[in-house]
Amino acid sequence: MNHFFGSSFLKETDFSAAELNYLIDFAIHLKHLKQQNISHHYLAGRNIALLFEKPSTRTRSAFTVAACDLGAHPEFLGKDDIQLGSKESVADTAAVLGSMFDGIEFRGFKQQTVEQLAAKSGVPVWNGLTDTWHPTQMIADFMTLKEHFGRLQGLTLTYVGDGRNNVANSLLVTGALLGVNVHIAAPATLQPTAAVQALANQAAAKSGAQLLLSTDPAAAVKGADALYTDVWISMGEKVDVAKRIEQLLPYQINKQLLQQTGQESTIVMHCLPAFHDDQTLVGKKLAAQFKLSALEITDQVFSSSQSVVFAEAENRMHAIKAIMAATLGNLFIPTNFFE
Repeated sequence: MNHFFGSSFLKETDFSAAELNYLIDFAIHLKHLKQQNISHHYLAGRNIALLFEKPSTRTRSAFTVAACDLGAHPEFLGKDDIQLGSKESVADTAAVLGSMFDGIEFRGFKQQTVEQLAAKSGVPVWNGLTDTWHPTQMIADFMTLKEHFGRLQGLTLTYVGDGRNNVANSLLVTGALLGVNVHIAAPATLQPTAAVQALANQAAAKSGAQLLLSTDPAAAVKGADALYTDVWISMGEKVDVAKRIEQLLPYQINKQLLQQTGQESTIVMHCLPAFHDDQTLVGKKLAAQFKLSALEITDQVFSSSQSVVFAEAENRMHAIKAIMAATLGNLFIPTNFFE
């Protein structure tokens, strides 16, 4: 019996620590199979719809390659190809796609949309990102930590920057579920919501994870095994750019902040894309306007030997492959395996 079969993957709190650990370990296994060129067509003959309200290099590439590696056919449907909520309701779209496709990925704005797709389509739905949660990123991130340190329990991960965004939410809750200590350093107005904190505290009470929310980046990074940051302005967010940069500049991951961990073994993570230099149109514009060579992370740290950002990016594909195979493939996973 496949414990996951037919399930959707919408947010981390839908799963136990044992289930999340299984997906992480399965992703590592599938990565080894790919490295050895051993085929693993768990989804042969399946058709996968990839719904994108928000564009993404990594999510689209990861789902496409993962589907192909699993023997499935992926079909990309961008924001101009789908009518979610404009000319056709989410429920109607879900019913139509569910009758044609075996699984649906959604990357967009509202968590409510991905929840509706799962409720009305009748097939597994995978959350490629919403404004609230980023669960496929979490399997990749904690997979990266496990590969690097050989364990998860008892590690300390510190996130610095915008503490209200989907990545911060997901890191706090997932770390709490898995027994990883999570520290978040952010301005008082950019801390995770009370609801997210409550979910994390509830999970931490069971796992023993130590959670710290602080406005002091130096205190939050002390003893951290990993430092993590994300862009300071999320896609589609309407903010005063100058004010946001002024707010978050003290939370930039630079050489000084990295040294304040007090550990030479600390690794640096970022879900990408990153404004670590001026080699992009947006980077050039911001550099000229604010006289900054980098925003959330300096190039010195981003390009250092302590950075695992590109290994982390590759792991998106292996993690997504594990999620799709577990929920749509005919794998033998005894139910009592998770008891």
